[in-house]
Amino acid sequence: MDNYHIDTKCIQSGYQPMNGDARVLPIYQSTTFQYDSSEHVGKLFDLKEEGFFYTRLANPTVDCVERKIADLEGGIGAMCTSSGQAASMVAILNLCSSGDHMISTSTIYGGTVNLFAVTLARMGIECTFVDPDAPIDELQKEVKDNTKLVFAETIANPSLVITDIEKLAKFAHSNGLPLFVDNTFATPINCRPIDFGADIVIHSTSKYMDGHAVALGGVIVDSGNFNWDNGKFPGLSTPDESYHGMVYTRDCGKAAFITKARVQLMRDMGMAPSPNNAFLLNIGLETLHLRMERHCSNALKVAKYLEKNNNVAWVNFPELEGNKYYDLAKKYLPNGTCGVISFGVKGGRQAAMKFMDSLKLASIVVHVADARTGVLHPASTTHRQLSDKQLIDCGITPDMVRMSIGIENVDDIIADIEQALNRI
Repeated sequence: MDNYHIDTKCIQSGYQPMNGDARVLPIYQSTTFQYDSSEHVGKLFDLKEEGFFYTRLANPTVDCVERKIADLEGGIGAMCTSSGQAASMVAILNLCSSGDHMISTSTIYGGTVNLFAVTLARMGIECTFVDPDAPIDELQKEVKDNTKLVFAETIANPSLVITDIEKLAKFAHSNGLPLFVDNTFATPINCRPIDFGADIVIHSTSKYMDGHAVALGGVIVDSGNFNWDNGKFPGLSTPDESYHGMVYTRDCGKAAFITKARVQLMRDMGMAPSPNNAFLLNIGLETLHLRMERHCSNALKVAKYLEKNNNVAWVNFPELEGNKYYDLAKKYLPNGTCGVISFGVKGGRQAAMKFMDSLKLASIVVHVADARTGVLHPASTTHRQLSDKQLIDCGITPDMVRMSIGIENVDDIIADIEQALNRI
């Protein structure tokens, strides 16, 4: 599919039916697969034959979706998981173990902050959070001998900080470290981090990729570009006695990272997606290019309206001229950023609550990035587990409203916002 445009890949990539096969990707709702000989099954376990033997590790429906997403992101392989959090967890544990250290930008999703700062810390993995706008010489001070990776989000949730991917890639690679980028908000339609030097790309597919809020999921995409055999990653470059003594860098080549994630971590931790969820995800992917264009155009119109409303204290949307990240948005996301807007309602937390309760078309939901317009107060919901300092580090204020602009008619969205603001 290399010669096709990305919008064609959204529809055609991944599943290639043969003569007489189903035109639409089928749901292989089976945990197991039958073979004629034990020798053949043994070869599957040894990765000497391609095929499927247990859906926790691989499934024909899931496999087609993985191939499509890898193609969309420009990677050499992908592995779907049961959720976005599972994707982040597996990706980190694929490199880090007790006693290791990682670096992450501070302006990331609150659940990911908690994963890194609390859950991984309990497992003996230390995370240092850094200002994504800090110069490389400042970032360099945080590197330790046991540092394994650098993590960031293309567009931070919900602060909408745009990451300078090339800067972080240069910083990471100069230290022999890979750059992990969560590309959930941008999607490969608006940004492909691998093109700018990222090594591993992560998504919560529950958001724009699914697009309809019907199926939880996550995915890890391996660029195939990083040299894991540089002495820093023995888990990839020395024999894995739990999997026949395989040396992933030797035996799997460019696919070393994603293969280890599957045959070691997915095997042991079981964060597999259901075939039915993969089927639903594939349906969402087929219209991703169309929906992202509408999300972005609607969001820009709403952001411009909010800028002029007297009941709004401030508006944060990277595509607005004068926004701190306007230039980075144009560099990395020239066709649009996402459909999410952050803004403050005059009157603080109580006014924000009143505004949200007065909306009629937009719904108060603990979700973001699907076809319907939704709204949330991050400080008291998705990020409520964070301390005041962590909230500030994430770019969250008490008056912040996070609005995910859907693909409805934008005039109806603006009319709903206007009547709600008028009730404050």
